[in-house]
Amino acid sequence: MKKLIFPCVAVVSTLLVGALLVVIAGASPLLAAQYFLYGILGNLNGFVEILVKATPLMFLGLGVAVAFRTGFFNIGGEGQLYMGALAAAMVTLLLPGVPGAVRVLLAIAASFAAGGLWAFLPAYLKNRLGISETVNTIMFNYIATMFVGISIRGFLQDPADYLPQSARIEEAASLPLLLRPTRLHLGFFLALLAVAVVWFIMQRTTVGFELRISGSNARGAACMGIPVRRSLLLSAVISGGLAGLAGMSELLGVQHRLLENLSGGNGYTAILIALMARNHPLGVVLVSLGFAALQVGAATMQRQMGIPNAIVSILTGFIVLLILCQGLAEIRRERRKERLG
Repeated sequence: MKKLIFPCVAVVSTLLVGALLVVIAGASPLLAAQYFLYGILGNLNGFVEILVKATPLMFLGLGVAVAFRTGFFNIGGEGQLYMGALAAAMVTLLLPGVPGAVRVLLAIAASFAAGGLWAFLPAYLKNRLGISETVNTIMFNYIATMFVGISIRGFLQDPADYLPQSARIEEAASLPLLLRPTRLHLGFFLALLAVAVVWFIMQRTTVGFELRISGSNARGAACMGIPVRRSLLLSAVISGGLAGLAGMSELLGVQHRLLENLSGGNGYTAILIALMARNHPLGVVLVSLGFAALQVGAATMQRQMGIPNAIVSILTGFIVLLILCQGLAEIRRERRKERLG
C-alpha cells in the first residue's frame, strides 16, 4: 500500500501544476483537458500517434534501464541514437542495388552495432583508465551529432536539395506501415520484442544474473567469480545497441531522411523514463506510453488553444524534482534506521 502513495501523489501534483500552467497561459483548464483527451482518444490517428512517439522512447528507455541496472550510468542515449541512425542511413542509401527488405535487416544490424560501439568506448575507458562514463557519454553525444551534421552536408546530402539532410529513403527500404493512413510502423512491435527479449535475458538467464549482481554489488560479484568488467562492457553494448535501434526506427519508420534534429531530445527523456520505471522493462513500456500521450495531448492543446507546448517540458522537469525528492526521502529513512540500529 505504501508503494502506491508516491505514484498517486505524483499524478495529482502533476495534474495540479499542469492546470496552474494552463491558467497562467490564459486558458481554461477544463477546456484544455477536453482537448488533451480528445487529442489522444478522440480519433484513431491521435491514439496511434502515441504508439509512434512511444517507439523510440521504449528503445531508449530500455537501453538506459539495462545500463543503470548493471552500474553503467549511460547518459549517452542521444548520441548512440544518432550513430544508429547514421549507420542505418548509410546502409539504405549507399546500397541501392540490394533488395529493400535485405537493406532493412542490414540497417537493423548496423544500427545496433553502431550504437553499441558508441557506448562500448566510454565503458572501455572506464574499465581501462577509470574515467567516469557519465562525463564520457555526454561528450560522445556532441561528437555523434557532429558526425551526423558533417555527413548530411557531405557524402549523404541530398544532391537535389540545398538543405542539410539526406536523400529520401524509398518505401521499399523503410519499415512497413501497419495501419494506413496512420504512421504506425513495424518499429513499434520491434520495440515490444526488444522489451520481451531484455526481460528474459535479465530475469531468466545466467548472463542477466551476472549483469544484475555486478550492478548491485560489484565487490560481491567479483568475490563470486563474476567478471565484473566484462559485464560492464556487455551492458554498455546492449544499452547503446538499443539506443541505436531507436535511431533506426525513427529514420526508417517516421522521418525517412537523416536530419540533425532526428531525436528531438528523446535520448535525455529516456533517462527520466528509466528512473520512473525503476529500470524494469515492463515499466519502461508503460512510462514511455505515458510520455508519448503527454506529447500528443499537449500538441492538440497547442493547435486548438494556442497553449505553449513548453508546458510539457516544465511538467517533465517537475516530475524529475518529484523523483529526486523521493530519493532524498529514502536516503534519509535509511540513515535514520542506521542511527537507530
